[in-house]
Amino acid sequence: MRYLISTCSAALLVLGVASAAVGQTIVNSEHDFSGDSWNNTGEICVVCHTPHNGDVSVADAPLWNHEVTVAAHTPYSSSTLDATVGAPDASSKLCLSCHDGTVALDNFGGTTNGTNFISGSADFGTDLSNDHPISFTYDAALATADGELEDPTTASSGLGGTITADMLLGGQLECASCHDVHNSTGLANLLLINNNNSDLCLTCHTK
Repeated sequence: MRYLISTCSAALLVLGVASAAVGQTIVNSEHDFSGDSWNNTGEICVVCHTPHNGDVSVADAPLWNHEVTVAAHTPYSSSTLDATVGAPDASSKLCLSCHDGTVALDNFGGTTNGTNFISGSADFGTDLSNDHPISFTYDAALATADGELEDPTTASSGLGGTITADMLLGGQLECASCHDVHNSTGLANLLLINNNNSDLCLTCHTK
Protein backbone atom coordinates (compact mmCIF):
# COMPACT_ATOMS: atom_id res chain seq x y z
CA MET A 1 0.00 0.00 0.00
CA ARG A 2 3.01 2.31 0.04
CA TYR A 3 2.06 3.70 -3.37
CA LEU A 4 -1.46 4.65 -2.43
CA ILE A 5 -2.75 7.99 -1.30
CA SER A 6 -5.07 7.72 1.64
CA THR A 7 -7.72 10.02 0.23
CA CYS A 8 -8.30 11.80 -3.03
CA SER A 9 -8.69 15.14 -1.28
CA ALA A 10 -5.34 14.70 0.41
CA ALA A 11 -3.76 13.94 -2.96
CA LEU A 12 -5.22 17.07 -4.46
CA LEU A 13 -3.87 19.12 -1.57
CA VAL A 14 -0.39 17.58 -1.53
CA LEU A 15 0.12 17.55 -5.28
CA GLY A 16 -1.46 20.93 -5.90
CA VAL A 17 -3.51 19.91 -8.89
CA ALA A 18 -6.41 22.20 -8.06
CA SER A 19 -6.36 25.69 -9.48
CA ALA A 20 -7.92 28.12 -7.07
CA ALA A 21 -7.58 30.94 -9.58
CA VAL A 22 -10.21 29.58 -11.95
CA GLY A 23 -11.97 27.07 -9.73
CA GLN A 24 -11.29 24.06 -11.95
CA THR A 25 -9.70 20.81 -10.88
CA ILE A 26 -8.85 17.42 -12.28
CA VAL A 27 -12.05 16.09 -10.65
CA ASN A 28 -14.54 15.00 -13.34
CA SER A 29 -12.09 15.83 -16.12
CA GLU A 30 -10.78 13.46 -18.78
CA HIS A 31 -7.95 12.62 -16.36
CA ASP A 32 -10.20 11.69 -13.46
CA PHE A 33 -9.63 7.93 -13.36
CA SER A 34 -11.27 7.32 -10.00
CA GLY A 35 -14.29 5.59 -11.54
CA ASP A 36 -12.47 3.46 -14.10
CA SER A 37 -12.66 -0.29 -13.62
CA TRP A 38 -8.90 -0.73 -14.06
CA ASN A 39 -8.19 1.64 -11.15
CA ASN A 40 -9.08 -0.38 -8.07
CA THR A 41 -7.90 2.36 -5.71
CA GLY A 42 -10.85 4.63 -6.46
CA GLU A 43 -8.41 7.54 -6.42
CA ILE A 44 -7.54 10.12 -9.04
CA CYS A 45 -3.95 11.22 -8.60
CA VAL A 46 -2.33 7.89 -7.76
CA VAL A 47 -2.33 6.76 -11.39
CA CYS A 48 0.37 9.35 -12.11
CA HIS A 49 1.64 10.57 -8.73
CA THR A 50 2.29 9.19 -5.27
CA PRO A 51 3.26 10.99 -2.04
CA HIS A 52 5.76 8.27 -1.11
CA ASN A 53 8.36 6.20 -2.98
CA GLY A 54 7.85 8.01 -6.27
CA ASP A 55 10.14 7.66 -9.27
CA VAL A 56 12.35 10.72 -8.82
CA SER A 57 14.45 9.83 -11.87
CA VAL A 58 11.69 11.18 -14.09
CA ALA A 59 12.24 14.82 -15.02
CA ASP A 60 9.45 17.40 -14.81
CA ALA A 61 7.15 15.13 -12.85
CA PRO A 62 6.86 15.28 -9.07
CA LEU A 63 6.76 11.87 -7.38
CA TRP A 64 5.96 10.00 -10.58
CA ASN A 65 4.06 6.73 -10.13
CA HIS A 66 3.38 5.36 -13.63
CA GLU A 67 5.52 3.13 -15.82
CA VAL A 68 7.33 5.21 -18.46
CA THR A 69 7.28 4.25 -22.13
CA VAL A 70 10.49 2.99 -23.70
CA ALA A 71 9.03 2.83 -27.20
CA ALA A 72 10.79 4.37 -30.20
CA HIS A 73 8.65 7.17 -31.63
CA THR A 74 8.65 8.52 -35.18
CA PRO A 75 8.54 12.33 -34.88
CA TYR A 76 6.84 14.81 -37.18
CA SER A 77 8.94 15.85 -40.15
CA SER A 78 8.34 18.36 -42.92
CA SER A 79 10.32 20.27 -45.52
CA THR A 80 8.81 23.47 -44.09
CA LEU A 81 9.81 22.69 -40.51
CA ASP A 82 12.78 24.74 -39.31
CA ALA A 83 12.94 23.16 -35.85
CA THR A 84 15.04 20.13 -35.01
CA VAL A 85 12.65 17.50 -33.68
CA GLY A 86 14.00 14.38 -32.01
CA ALA A 87 12.54 11.74 -29.76
CA PRO A 88 9.87 12.90 -27.30
CA ASP A 89 11.38 13.73 -23.94
CA ALA A 90 10.65 15.56 -20.71
CA SER A 91 6.97 15.67 -19.74
CA SER A 92 5.81 14.67 -23.25
CA LYS A 93 7.31 11.24 -22.75
CA LEU A 94 5.19 10.90 -19.63
CA CYS A 95 2.05 11.76 -21.59
CA LEU A 96 2.99 9.12 -24.14
CA SER A 97 3.36 6.59 -21.33
CA CYS A 98 -0.38 6.17 -21.70
CA HIS A 99 -1.09 7.78 -25.05
CA ASP A 100 1.28 5.79 -27.28
CA GLY A 101 -0.61 2.61 -26.41
CA THR A 102 2.46 0.61 -25.41
CA VAL A 103 2.09 0.90 -21.63
CA ALA A 104 -1.04 -0.25 -19.82
CA LEU A 105 -3.09 2.39 -18.05
CA ASP A 106 -3.00 0.26 -14.91
CA ASN A 107 0.80 0.05 -14.85
CA PHE A 108 1.18 2.29 -11.85
CA GLY A 109 2.29 1.85 -8.27
CA GLY A 110 4.91 -0.71 -9.30
CA THR A 111 2.58 -2.79 -11.47
CA THR A 112 4.09 -3.69 -14.86
CA ASN A 113 1.70 -6.37 -16.10
CA GLY A 114 -1.48 -4.34 -16.55
CA THR A 115 -3.93 -5.33 -19.27
CA ASN A 116 -5.93 -2.15 -19.86
CA PHE A 117 -4.61 -0.03 -22.72
CA ILE A 118 -5.76 3.32 -24.05
CA SER A 119 -7.90 3.12 -27.17
CA GLY A 120 -9.68 5.18 -29.77
CA SER A 121 -8.58 8.67 -30.75
CA ALA A 122 -6.62 9.02 -27.50
CA ASP A 123 -4.20 6.32 -28.68
CA PHE A 124 -1.65 8.19 -30.80
CA GLY A 125 0.56 5.15 -31.30
CA THR A 126 4.30 5.44 -31.72
CA ASP A 127 4.12 7.07 -35.16
CA LEU A 128 3.84 10.78 -34.37
CA SER A 129 4.61 11.89 -37.92
CA ASN A 130 1.05 13.17 -38.38
CA ASP A 131 0.90 14.99 -35.04
CA HIS A 132 2.08 18.45 -34.02
CA PRO A 133 5.83 18.30 -33.33
CA ILE A 134 6.90 18.21 -29.70
CA SER A 135 10.12 18.27 -27.71
CA PHE A 136 11.85 20.91 -29.80
CA THR A 137 13.45 24.20 -28.85
CA TYR A 138 11.19 27.16 -29.59
CA ASP A 139 13.14 30.39 -29.26
CA ALA A 140 13.68 33.73 -30.96
CA ALA A 141 16.11 32.16 -33.42
CA LEU A 142 13.51 29.63 -34.58
CA ALA A 143 10.88 32.36 -34.93
CA THR A 144 13.25 34.36 -37.12
CA ALA A 145 14.22 31.37 -39.25
CA ASP A 146 10.60 30.31 -39.74
CA GLY A 147 9.18 33.75 -40.42
CA GLU A 148 5.66 32.74 -39.39
CA LEU A 149 6.11 32.20 -35.67
CA GLU A 150 5.83 34.67 -32.83
CA ASP A 151 9.00 35.41 -30.89
CA PRO A 152 8.18 33.43 -27.74
CA THR A 153 10.43 35.60 -25.59
CA THR A 154 8.34 38.71 -26.24
CA ALA A 155 4.95 37.60 -27.57
CA SER A 156 2.08 37.38 -25.11
CA SER A 157 0.69 33.97 -24.27
CA GLY A 158 -2.64 35.46 -23.28
CA LEU A 159 -2.09 33.87 -19.88
CA GLY A 160 -0.35 36.78 -18.20
CA GLY A 161 3.20 36.43 -19.48
CA THR A 162 5.15 35.50 -22.58
CA ILE A 163 4.91 32.26 -24.53
CA THR A 164 8.28 31.24 -23.11
CA ALA A 165 7.23 31.90 -19.53
CA ASP A 166 3.75 30.39 -19.66
CA MET A 167 3.79 27.66 -22.29
CA LEU A 168 7.27 26.26 -22.80
CA LEU A 169 9.04 23.75 -20.57
CA GLY A 170 12.77 24.27 -20.39
CA GLY A 171 12.50 26.36 -23.55
CA GLN A 172 10.87 23.49 -25.43
CA LEU A 173 7.40 23.00 -26.83
CA GLU A 174 5.86 19.93 -25.22
CA CYS A 175 2.40 18.38 -24.94
CA ALA A 176 1.80 20.55 -21.88
CA SER A 177 2.38 23.69 -23.95
CA CYS A 178 -1.15 23.26 -25.29
CA HIS A 179 -2.77 20.91 -22.78
CA ASP A 180 -3.12 21.17 -19.02
CA VAL A 181 -3.28 17.64 -17.67
CA HIS A 182 -4.75 18.92 -14.41
CA ASN A 183 -7.63 20.75 -16.11
CA SER A 184 -7.00 24.16 -14.53
CA THR A 185 -8.89 25.90 -17.34
CA GLY A 186 -11.87 23.57 -17.53
CA LEU A 187 -11.70 23.62 -21.34
CA ALA A 188 -12.54 20.65 -23.55
CA ASN A 189 -9.66 18.31 -24.38
CA LEU A 190 -7.73 19.76 -21.44
CA LEU A 191 -6.67 22.71 -23.58
CA LEU A 192 -4.63 25.46 -21.97
CA ILE A 193 -6.22 28.13 -24.17
CA ASN A 194 -9.62 28.05 -25.86
CA ASN A 195 -9.16 27.30 -29.55
CA ASN A 196 -12.26 29.11 -30.77
CA ASN A 197 -11.22 31.07 -33.86
CA SER A 198 -7.96 29.10 -33.67
CA ASP A 199 -6.86 31.29 -30.73
CA LEU A 200 -4.57 28.60 -29.34
CA CYS A 201 -2.87 28.03 -32.69
CA LEU A 202 -2.53 31.75 -33.34
CA THR A 203 -0.79 32.26 -30.02
CA CYS A 204 2.39 31.00 -31.68
CA HIS A 205 1.63 30.94 -35.41
CA THR A 206 1.28 34.18 -37.38
CA LYS A 207 -1.10 33.30 -40.18
